[in-house]
Amino acid sequence: MASEWFDKGLEVRKAVLGKDYVEKSLAAADEFSMALQEYATEACWGMIWTRPGLPRKTRSLINIAMITALNRPHELKLHIKASFNNGVTKDEIREVLLQAACYCGVPAGVDAFRIAREAFAEMDAAKK
Repeated sequence: MASEWFDKGLEVRKAVLGKDYVEKSLAAADEFSMALQEYATEACWGMIWTRPGLPRKTRSLINIAMITALNRPHELKLHIKASFNNGVTKDEIREVLLQAACYCGVPAGVDAFRIAREAFAEMDAAKK
């Protein structure tokens, strides 16, 4: 049963990541993995992303930096693509990735730049 946090989180999650992506993720969840979908939607998207203290654009940029530091390429690509829904630009992504390379290490930066270029190419191909 959906909670108020889930409902709020689902709205934000769809706005940021895209309705199709979120609905596909939820539809693919089975009895085992649905608990993670619910947790992420309630906690991350409902309790955190709905807070008034930071705009979504800033949250996207922070996520890109943190996910770079954590070396999570799938999530990094997802959040790079989604960041454009929050008004982030390629130039801002470049600056965040340079900052992350400085503090997380050049190998992390190299991987993050590669993933960003893949994300940009996929986005450009989808426009055609």
